[in-house]
Amino acid sequence: MSGEPGAKPEIYIDADACPVKDEVYKVADRYQLTVHVVANAYIRIPVHPRILRVMVEAGPDVADDWIAEHARAGDIVITSDIPLADRALRAGASVIAPNGRTTTLDSIGAAMASRAIMEQIRSTGDIAGGPRPFQAADRSRFLQTLDTTIVQTLRRRP
Repeated sequence: MSGEPGAKPEIYIDADACPVKDEVYKVADRYQLTVHVVANAYIRIPVHPRILRVMVEAGPDVADDWIAEHARAGDIVITSDIPLADRALRAGASVIAPNGRTTTLDSIGAAMASRAIMEQIRSTGDIAGGPRPFQAADRSRFLQTLDTTIVQTLRRRP
C-alpha cells in the first residue's frame, strides 16, 4: 500500500506471460487502484494515469526483483512465479495467480517444495509438459478472487 497508513493498495503484475492483464485493469479502475505492469519487454497498456508500465532490463528474475523490492504490506501481486510469490508474501502483500488461486504464508512452503520436486523430475527428462492450458473458468475464478482480495484489503486499511 505504498507504505503509508491509509494508502490504497497497489497492484503489481508479473506481466510477461500474464493472461489476465485486461481483467486487472478493469477491476483496478473500479476501485481506483494503481497498477504496475512489470516486464522486460514492451507490453502495450491502456493510456490511463493509474496504469504504469515498468520496463526492466532483460535477464532472469529482473522483473521479479523489481516487484519484490516495491510491493509492500497490503499490496497485491499477480504472478504464477512461486519464488516471487514467496518474496511478496514475506513483504506482506497478497498473491494471486492468473488462474485465481491464492498463495498464502501457510501454503507457500508446500508450493516451494512442489516446485523443487518438479524441477528435479523435469531435469531427468521424465516430464516434458508444463501447466495445463488457461481456461475460461480460470479467468472467472481470477476475477472473483481479485475482487474479494481488494475488498478485504480495503477493509483492513487504518
